[in-house]
Amino acid sequence: MQACPGLGPLVSLGKLLPSEVASLRGDVFPKGCACDSRRVAPGDLFVAIEGESTDGHAYIADAITRGCVAVVSERALTGLPVPTVRVPNAREAFGRLCQALAGNPSEQLKLIGVTGTNGKTTTSCLIAGVLSRAGCKVGVLGTVGYFDGEEAADASWTTPPADDLADWLLRMVRNRCSHAVMEVSSHALDQRRVAGVRFDAASITNVTRDHLDYHGSLASYRRSKAALLRQLPPEGLAVINADDPVSAAFLKEIDGPVLTVGIHSPAEVMAMPLEQVQSEQTFLLSAGSENVPVRTAMIGTHHVYNCLVATAVGLSYGIDLATIARGLEAAGHVPGRMERIECGQPFGVFVDYAHTPDALQQALATLRRSTSGRLICVFGCGGDRDRQKRPLMGRIAAEHADCVVLTSDNPRTESPEAILADILEGIDEIKGSGVFSLKKRFSAPLLRPERPEAIREALALARPGDCVLIAGKGHETYQIVGHQRVPMDDAEIARNWLYTEQPYARRAV
Repeated sequence: MQACPGLGPLVSLGKLLPSEVASLRGDVFPKGCACDSRRVAPGDLFVAIEGESTDGHAYIADAITRGCVAVVSERALTGLPVPTVRVPNAREAFGRLCQALAGNPSEQLKLIGVTGTNGKTTTSCLIAGVLSRAGCKVGVLGTVGYFDGEEAADASWTTPPADDLADWLLRMVRNRCSHAVMEVSSHALDQRRVAGVRFDAASITNVTRDHLDYHGSLASYRRSKAALLRQLPPEGLAVINADDPVSAAFLKEIDGPVLTVGIHSPAEVMAMPLEQVQSEQTFLLSAGSENVPVRTAMIGTHHVYNCLVATAVGLSYGIDLATIARGLEAAGHVPGRMERIECGQPFGVFVDYAHTPDALQQALATLRRSTSGRLICVFGCGGDRDRQKRPLMGRIAAEHADCVVLTSDNPRTESPEAILADILEGIDEIKGSGVFSLKKRFSAPLLRPERPEAIREALALARPGDCVLIAGKGHETYQIVGHQRVPMDDAEIARNWLYTEQPYARRAV
């Protein structure tokens, strides 16, 4: 992260950081800052962060050799040839420094943060679509990519590291964006990547179960989500899903402006689902005494909630309900989010990012409502991640689908067969529950560790009127096997098979 002359005053290290112990010989005005010694340039500040796999303190000497002018750390450091500053939280300090050295670009934007277990990506895209429809220039940072108002780039993180985040926000300011929408992950909140960022509005879409391998408990995970609300200024707007019990419970922690959204619970912004088929759905959007119908190509009740959050944000910026509705309709599909694969086949095919129990249940329930034949589900679970959710997802798939094809997600360093065994435990638990006997069309789960093979077999099983859900990886165009990223795209695999193997699909090309 390099400082940007002309966008703000020189950053005084002594004034910015709430240091416990400082050995500053006079003040220090760094040109930039880095937490990776390889990115240190002469005149920069080095922040030593103790990570999960590497410890920045081991690279202090390298940072000094490269020309750093001071070192920030949570430890008391002695005997160094440069000034040191001890802080309570090095990650927090790094985030604040990055923002300050970039001229605090978030203060020059209307920045909307979106967090939640499910729906962050789609909601962020919908908010950007609504604002764009109203004539605003909008930057976006999220899972499917980053956009600075002029140029786009693939995303390596849902929420970028603090130094990259400051750079992207600065680019938005330079490109004259008036607004920015950012997905804020629980990891980013816990790791203080957004420290020093000023949010104008924040939304919690929902809070269910995810990332327990990292957070350790649901309580810890929920606290990380609530941290976004605490980062709002007194006048900042909070948008809360009143139908989600955990999100609604956060209302008592909010002192500033709030807009609630809901379908079932009373809320300022509400929706009434009207009709859904596999190609589209219609719902009635209401705010105060105004009502407007919305027809969107993305289906599912969960998508209606995403639209409600985007509506609330749009209303807070004075956009009329009719313009908001047109913005929601124009947003189209988000890659890998209930993405319909249409190659002329007489059955439905959808690719969805659903990789949590709640998301998988919502996706299957949505497709069940519009499927006359069998519902076929292809999915797996990630390796080196929360093992407890695997049997839960197995149970959900068996309860809602007629045929389940178990496969690999991102196995990482785990054995794919061991992951499948964990998923099967959930299916085995309900074999005697009567669920299977009520579903006469249910067949035993198929185990196909190779994901392309699993997708092709599921498509080969489909008949007219059926529907195939390929869940778990969504927009991702790779699979993580061991420590390597192997190219693989669920949607591309499905399209290639449909166009190659199905004569009616070939005629539709």
